[in-house]
Amino acid sequence: MLKKIFRGLFTIIGLILGYLIGGMLLSTRYLAGFSYFKEGTIQGIIFIVFSTLIFGVILFLISPILVSFIMKFMEYVVKSTQKMPTSQIVFGTGGAIIGLVIASLFSGLFNYKSPLWTIIVIIFTVIMIALGADICARKRDEILAFFTSIKKSNGFKDKKIKGFTNENPKVLDTSVIIDGRIFDICQTGFVEGPLVIPTFVLEELRHIADSSDGLKRNRGRRGLDILNKIQKELNIEVEIWEKDFPDIAEVDSKLLKLAQVLNGKVITNDFNLNKVAEFQGVPVLNINELANAVKPVVLPGEEMKIQVMKDGKESGQGIAYLDDGTMIVVEGGRKYIGENIVVIVTSVLQTAAGRMIFAKNKDSLVKS
Repeated sequence: MLKKIFRGLFTIIGLILGYLIGGMLLSTRYLAGFSYFKEGTIQGIIFIVFSTLIFGVILFLISPILVSFIMKFMEYVVKSTQKMPTSQIVFGTGGAIIGLVIASLFSGLFNYKSPLWTIIVIIFTVIMIALGADICARKRDEILAFFTSIKKSNGFKDKKIKGFTNENPKVLDTSVIIDGRIFDICQTGFVEGPLVIPTFVLEELRHIADSSDGLKRNRGRRGLDILNKIQKELNIEVEIWEKDFPDIAEVDSKLLKLAQVLNGKVITNDFNLNKVAEFQGVPVLNINELANAVKPVVLPGEEMKIQVMKDGKESGQGIAYLDDGTMIVVEGGRKYIGENIVVIVTSVLQTAAGRMIFAKNKDSLVKS
């Protein structure tokens, strides 16, 4: 049906072209010099009718080739757009319109009508349309997040009066999901706002769970189990982010980009990701830093009863551990391995990896 419509349109275009060209030829000085082909005479009318029919027949005969080319081009466009997200098409179209408006305003400032200027304006218009479409299509997530944040900032004014707060979304990375402590933290209610789980993180978890390495496979399955528990057992909003950033290869870089797009925060226990996020200005909630912050405060001079587990790196040192995993280095504690002793804290060292407590045996201090 569409092919027949196109053939009819091309035939009509051919007839119109034949009529216009015939009239133009009659008005030229070559034919105007012959009284035989003057306008308004029967011969002139026959000439115009003949020209109209000739061009109509020509366009009708070549229309299958033109229609075939148009249909192939349309199929290519349809196949290409099917692979694109709807938002990319919408924002690309909007960007093209904006580029066209800017080009029209620019060209309207000048009234040059030379052929060269016309060519320059056409080239500039095409460039602005392509540039506007490309920029808006690439930055669609940032643009959408910008307008969403404006809407939220206006819409949440009344909600804050009623006790609601505008919480930023929390983007979970692979390591913190496998770690599992995020479930306990969310269960206590200290983390509010929607948890965002990107599909590329789910894909990475699936690859880990399908690994031939038994340890990796167990870690991946544990991560998937934690996600299921978060969705089923916690009274907190969980959102699966189905979009991706094809131009970014690394998962960590995608996480930081997503946090910027959503104006949210990344929850992780990865020390390196934390440093990169700080450099890029992305807010991060580090589970290890939280664990260190909530550990009981130990001050120099306090006494505690511990069991020395093993020897330390330095000569004569013994190593013990608190219930939360904090390591205690006991000076001269090597000879007390396996025994319960009372020690006095001498100093506390806080590092990015955790906290270390240095202590001495109380009996040895009393004797000295």
